[in-house]
Amino acid sequence: MSAGTGTGRTTLAAFDAALADAGVSDFNLVRLSSIVPPGSRILEVDGPEQLRGDHGDALFCVYARAHASLPGHEAWAGVAWSRRDDGSGAGLFVEHEGPSHEQVSSDLTHSLEDLSATRGGAYEPEGRRVVGIRCDTLPVCAVVVATFRRVGWEEPDHER
Repeated sequence: MSAGTGTGRTTLAAFDAALADAGVSDFNLVRLSSIVPPGSRILEVDGPEQLRGDHGDALFCVYARAHASLPGHEAWAGVAWSRRDDGSGAGLFVEHEGPSHEQVSSDLTHSLEDLSATRGGAYEPEGRRVVGIRCDTLPVCAVVVATFRRVGWEEPDHER
């Protein structure tokens, strides 16, 4: 899991800059829901330590993405996780975006509590990653990316 922030002349360019800061800008992101498979390890890393791959590879991930484009406004993104209490490593991710650290942090806590309650209360909070950025003039983006796996593309068959 990594986090990044970025600025650009458009919100899309700011998102790309934040992905670059998080170390995942050259992947095609495939967004997953919030289930952590049994046996998984969750590692917090800096952008340069994220998964490596070829340009255009598919990256299966959970991510939170927040934008701000008005001067003085903030963009905050966060991902939190919990683990099932049976030692299997199975868990849950939740992702939230908002205009303040406080809102994102509160939403992460409430979502983890509710998702655990839906599953009989068998999950305990384990960690979270939250990042934010303030807009001065140009649009900004904050992103947190929890990666699962990278998949490359096979060469297509060519008809003769």
